[in-house]
Amino acid sequence: MQPHEFWQEVHPADTFATSGPFSGFYPAVLDDGRQIRLPIRPLADGEHALASLIINQASFDVQDALAASLAPKLAAFRPEVIVGLPTLGLTLAAAVARYLGFARYVPLGTSRKFWYEEELSVPLSSITTPEQQKRLYVDPRMLPLIQGKRVALVDDVISSGTSIVSGLSLMRSLGIEPVVVGAAMLQSERWHDKLDRVGPEWRSHVVGVFRTPLLSRAGEGAWTA
Repeated sequence: MQPHEFWQEVHPADTFATSGPFSGFYPAVLDDGRQIRLPIRPLADGEHALASLIINQASFDVQDALAASLAPKLAAFRPEVIVGLPTLGLTLAAAVARYLGFARYVPLGTSRKFWYEEELSVPLSSITTPEQQKRLYVDPRMLPLIQGKRVALVDDVISSGTSIVSGLSLMRSLGIEPVVVGAAMLQSERWHDKLDRVGPEWRSHVVGVFRTPLLSRAGEGAWTA
């Protein structure tokens, strides 16, 4: 496949084998059995790799399928507002909010507007931008929409756990304990330890459309789960 061809089509159930080994792509499986091809990204050690999802490069059909699958999982926790994590989580959060019938959602940001308040922010980094020292902000004008509400915190992917922990830390600094965390992809289990340090109860409050494993090299260009 060409790089621009990933994340463009939702395939029927059982189109691709899920037992491995995998070469070129990993077939993520939705709850209804349909599949999405994800590119495989080797890690720096050369022996492991991860399946990748960049949701704002996905087709609208794929975005819609992911949002439609995540929305009922969040709805089970009876959220009153969707809060989206930047940057790619905003695409999914907006779509999920629409599926749930909300008129709007609350986007967090990393760009400090002149009216933002530094105390309404926390440090932020992610697996895709580990060297960039950013801060995660909430627009003070959005506070009435989330304070005292049942908040669902949404990101595109939970991988290392750093971004989602920053989101939880920001919410807690505002006196808000989200009722659920949602993502399109739960990538491996590397995020478990970070989330456990926030609170052991949190794993049961995380929902995703699909999970992808840490892959191990099984020969030239081949990977196994």
